[in-house]
Amino acid sequence: MDLRQISTLVAIADHGSFSAAARALYTVQSNVSAHIARLERELGVTLIDRASGQVTDEGALVIERARRILREVDDISADLAALDDVISGATRIGVIGTTARWLMPAFLTTLRTQYPAVRPTISDGGTSTLVPRLVAGQLDAAIVHLPVDDPELTVEPLFAEDLILLVPKTHSLFGRDAVGIVELAEHPILLPPRSSQLRRIINRAAESHAVTLSAQAEIDGVRLMASLAFEGFGAAVVPATAVPKWLSGDFQRIEVPELPRRVVGWVQRRRPRPGPPTRAALDTVRELVARRGKRQPGVYVGTDAFPLKPT
Repeated sequence: MDLRQISTLVAIADHGSFSAAARALYTVQSNVSAHIARLERELGVTLIDRASGQVTDEGALVIERARRILREVDDISADLAALDDVISGATRIGVIGTTARWLMPAFLTTLRTQYPAVRPTISDGGTSTLVPRLVAGQLDAAIVHLPVDDPELTVEPLFAEDLILLVPKTHSLFGRDAVGIVELAEHPILLPPRSSQLRRIINRAAESHAVTLSAQAEIDGVRLMASLAFEGFGAAVVPATAVPKWLSGDFQRIEVPELPRRVVGWVQRRRPRPGPPTRAALDTVRELVARRGKRQPGVYVGTDAFPLKPT
């Protein structure tokens, strides 16, 4: 087994086919096929089903380990550079969209200033998308909605933020400063999918008051929900950071006192240990959240963030 073989296997998993992997690796398909065939003979298993092109169960296990090996190899140069107090190398960070909007511009600027040899790649997505990518080794760390329960991951809470009701001017609740969750249950609203972390905490808050919120529509994407509310399609429960403080228009932010704050945190794999570029990224995020978080309406950091309102 060598690095070319496992790199080829990971490329097939990432790009979906032997031909696409060959293009990504700047080689010919016959070389890709030969590397995989030799690896399969050595391991005594089929890694890629040739009929369907899908990764087998055995292949998935090997790919998971292969990603870790390749990441460890990539980190060698970064670790050596760190001995000379020069942190360099790549880091791949996933971040939920509402946090990316206010944190990432300052993050990229600060990281470039403090660690000019670090090369970040930022992926925008939902928690349900980013966490599996992190576990699979496609990301080095992610900023997501907590809790995340996975024994392979370590979690560090960063901040908490209010959940608010965003209503367009045409909505019957427009003009209110606050609305209770029992009254809110009388109005169909835009809600995230039932499988999402945000929907689960909203549902728990409603259930604790013996009501069920009615979904006018289920929208997979906080920013899309906010956009629909801005456009007058309906009211939506969203995190406070989904609505920039400078934004104005025919809509209103309304407090729902019974809704808990949501917690956003940094998540990374236990093994392999994050390399210097990822640790530098975390230090930068900590610094910026402490310094800029309180400027965001509805965001709480440090002792202001925890303990949270009861769910």
